[in-house]
Amino acid sequence: MILPALAQRTQLWLSAASIALVSPAAAWAQDTAGEDKPRERATRSDIVVTGASLEREETSEPLPVQVLAGDELVHRRQGGLGETLAGLPGVHLDSFGGGASRPVIRGQTVPRIEILTDGANLFDASSVSPDHAIAADPLLLDAIEIQRGPAAVRYGGNALNGAINLIDSRVPKTVPEGGFAGATEVRYGTGDEEKTVVGRVTAGIGSFAVHAEGSRHVSEDYDVPDAFGSDKLKDSYAEGSSYGFGASWVTDKGYIGAAYTRQDSEYGLPGHSHANAPCHTHGLDLHCGSHGTPPPLVSAPDDHTAYIDLRSERFDIRADYDRLLPGLEHTRLRLSYTDYTHEEMDGTFLFARYGNKVYDGRLELTHAPLLGFTGTFGVQYTDGTFSGLNVNDVYRGYDSIYDIKTENVGLFLTERRAFGPVDIELGVRQDWRTMHAVKKHWTSYYILPPGFELTPEIEEMYSGFYDDYFASNYPASEHNPFSVSASATWNIDAGYSLGLTLARSQRAPNVRELYARGNNLATNSYEVGLARTAALSAELPAPVTDLVETNKSVDLTFRKTDGRTRFELGAFYQDVDDYIFARLIEEERETGRPHLLLVYTAADARFFGIDGQISHQVAPGSLVTLFGDYVDAELKSEDDNLPRIPPGRLGARYEWTSGPVSADVEYYHTFKQDRVASYETPTDGYDMLNATLAYRFDVGGGKSVELYARGTNLTNELAYVHTSFVKDQSPLRGRSVAVGMRHSF
Repeated sequence: MILPALAQRTQLWLSAASIALVSPAAAWAQDTAGEDKPRERATRSDIVVTGASLEREETSEPLPVQVLAGDELVHRRQGGLGETLAGLPGVHLDSFGGGASRPVIRGQTVPRIEILTDGANLFDASSVSPDHAIAADPLLLDAIEIQRGPAAVRYGGNALNGAINLIDSRVPKTVPEGGFAGATEVRYGTGDEEKTVVGRVTAGIGSFAVHAEGSRHVSEDYDVPDAFGSDKLKDSYAEGSSYGFGASWVTDKGYIGAAYTRQDSEYGLPGHSHANAPCHTHGLDLHCGSHGTPPPLVSAPDDHTAYIDLRSERFDIRADYDRLLPGLEHTRLRLSYTDYTHEEMDGTFLFARYGNKVYDGRLELTHAPLLGFTGTFGVQYTDGTFSGLNVNDVYRGYDSIYDIKTENVGLFLTERRAFGPVDIELGVRQDWRTMHAVKKHWTSYYILPPGFELTPEIEEMYSGFYDDYFASNYPASEHNPFSVSASATWNIDAGYSLGLTLARSQRAPNVRELYARGNNLATNSYEVGLARTAALSAELPAPVTDLVETNKSVDLTFRKTDGRTRFELGAFYQDVDDYIFARLIEEERETGRPHLLLVYTAADARFFGIDGQISHQVAPGSLVTLFGDYVDAELKSEDDNLPRIPPGRLGARYEWTSGPVSADVEYYHTFKQDRVASYETPTDGYDMLNATLAYRFDVGGGKSVELYARGTNLTNELAYVHTSFVKDQSPLRGRSVAVGMRHSF
């Protein structure tokens, strides 16, 4: 076992922090919390190629990092990360009402993309079910990066399709000029009566800087077109608050600091129903009727609200340091502890409770040039406990009968070198992961009636039953995924470059893919994991715990970064062995509402796609951009398609800036998706029209006030998202206009 005792782990963390505290760390040239960069919307400076936080600034990256920042981030951001990023080339969303949305990159979402916060992994429950929100508040972010290629390999096989890095200012990296900087913002939205307020401030004296930030947003059920059958989407409301505090010691060589962050959120779950709550299996037969008296939840009305009440607390220690030792150009330290929990409420009933407590530590060492190569070696250790899977009747007295313990050790290395006009980058990562269920006392599984006399003989009998049940249903798993990537970029001339990336990435199944067995009312399905097939039927494939998904991919990128016309065009091909997905076994309509029996299994799959954008500077302050993306996916050896693959999309954007005034208008068409899995239905295409108008007042002393208005879905189109599990119950928002004011000082 490589799991240390809690005391040993805490001592190790404190020791690491103490070592870092005796030395300052590298201060990066990054904006402080309240400072705004000069606007250059006409040159799309908010979408840049940089490695500013995944790599050191002076390092040239063969492959791009797409960054959403500045005015564009302020105007686009929503309550969820998926809604904020949707519309960028290659990025769609998996929506679940107004509170939960996950980004979909090149046809894949979590767990096949990785979410980071300032270069450290973000931990929540979003990879387990689509109704679970990503525990991050876009309102408090400075920038969002999407990293691909060898630099993303350092985060493991989950980052194959992208590592989304959320940049914040909780741990100050610099002391603000003049000793004080900050920003405030208020916003109101018409489509959902959104009311938002945001504030943050950074202060410093000498070598010390402190930071405080907070946000609060409240929105009602959002408007939908009348063609949906009503003018509001019931249970699409969302409200929440976030706040954080941080402090750091900053010198000319670097910084070290710590921060505390808390997020509280409550959001509704559209389209819920109790009809299929009693669904269970008899072998391979899914039965949705009750045996005897139905439980109270089943007979409860569907007209009350189902919602999630979420709380996430996180502690971070961050440090960056230049020239710590001879031969080391840069040292980076990331330590975090996350305590995440959410409760799923159905009216007055506590339906489910999920938790995720994770310790994570990461150390990166960038060496000085050696034989022309510059690279980073790193190690990461993660120890987490996940609870709540398969328990969806907490109101009856049941709670998590087991916790899932996961321990992972990862080693990674990236190296870069230029050979004339050609930049080479290599990346490799090896992980060692163990996952097992922590068995509780047998009475956590068998609930004894009041007054039941428990004799030693009965206790021994039930204990034996439980031991056998636990051993066959929750076998331990070990995985050693290995990922490697190599890229070459030919810098041709006049800003043209051609990039090629070859990768072989491996991903271990997550907790739901391994151990699921029970109803998921959010997706209207009864799911069975890879390790639990024997509990369902001998006709299914034998249980497996050592399966690893292996992806062999080729990416080709052609770009031009200088001149009036600029572009970036990408094509990719992925050949996946043992692609893990939920296979349909049976569809049950006994209650009048379809319920699916899904068994996680593995099959070979193929992905192909293109994405990109072309921009032309028509005149100073005037820019036209065309963008689009397309993904094609199939199961190679079976007559079926993979579910929830986004359709093609093509759009155009015009941006105009004149002095303090800026504006943009964006139109795109999402095509019909008719290449569907056997249990899906085709999804019609739709048109989307968005526009923004902003005016900035400079009030002197580096201070400014901006007024803005952004309209979305201005044609009020009824739009369904094929990537959503609840597409028919949860269309996109109807017409809405958000007006806001932000003040920087």
